[in-house]
Amino acid sequence: MKVAFATQDMQRVDAHFGWAKNIAIYEVSPEGHRFVEAVQFDGDLKEDGNEDKLAPKIDAIKDCAILYVAAIGGSGAARVVASNIHPVKVREPEPIEGILLKMQEVLRGNPPPWLRKALMKGRERTFEFDEESSDA
Repeated sequence: MKVAFATQDMQRVDAHFGWAKNIAIYEVSPEGHRFVEAVQFDGDLKEDGNEDKLAPKIDAIKDCAILYVAAIGGSGAARVVASNIHPVKVREPEPIEGILLKMQEVLRGNPPPWLRKALMKGRERTFEFDEESSDA
């Protein structure tokens, strides 16, 4: 599963989604994690009300199941959720490596329902029903 991190320094989750200079993307599994890419943004990122700045960020994380942020505005959160990405807000700047290691540990165990749902991103949901025979 791919996980995105809003970061200014590429080491910690320390950025507001709309203002983030970088989005670091990692692939995470129970066995490990690997860095996939860093997407950099420039321009006036702190301009409130400029919804156009969110479009390239949403596009950059479209394949991700989870987005870690220090903060996110209401419209940004709505757009992230509408893209089937689960936003997670950290209380204070947190090292990306630490989050990745905790996530691997949770994936090896019994992930909570929200994480199980996030793990399904990009997979077709199929339901198999046994054919019922009617002996009427």
